[in-house]
Amino acid sequence: MSIYGWNNDFNQLERSVNRLFDNFMNDLSSARRSERNQNEVARRYWSPLIDVHESEKEFVVNADLPGIPKEQINVDVHDNTLVISGENKQEQKYKEGNTHIQERRFGSFTRSIPLPRNVKVDEISAKFNQGVLEVSLPKSEPTGRKVTIS
Repeated sequence: MSIYGWNNDFNQLERSVNRLFDNFMNDLSSARRSERNQNEVARRYWSPLIDVHESEKEFVVNADLPGIPKEQINVDVHDNTLVISGENKQEQKYKEGNTHIQERRFGSFTRSIPLPRNVKVDEISAKFNQGVLEVSLPKSEPTGRKVTIS
């Protein structure tokens, strides 16, 4: 093998390694862009995660709202629907540099939960403790009547 052929093999190897590295970096960059786009959509349209528990006397809704002051949270009932809404304002902590990962959610949110008919709407109460909103929905007594057959 001549020295030129050997040199050519190294050039091909170098190009192959460069191409492999470039493809890897492009894929990584594309994944970051995709993740960034998903995070942007999620930040715009997020709603809190909830648990709903039922006991004999009441329903209890727990909503995770970490980092949101209770003054920024609204609890309303409209047309037999419990509506939890509010806003988590984004703090501009870093003035310089680049943020590489941002998964925390910011912006307005709304979560609507249909209520069963046996909820005493006038007695609904809510409390907020350590980032968890707890809404208590007392049940009304079952109603009914005996129908006589004629």
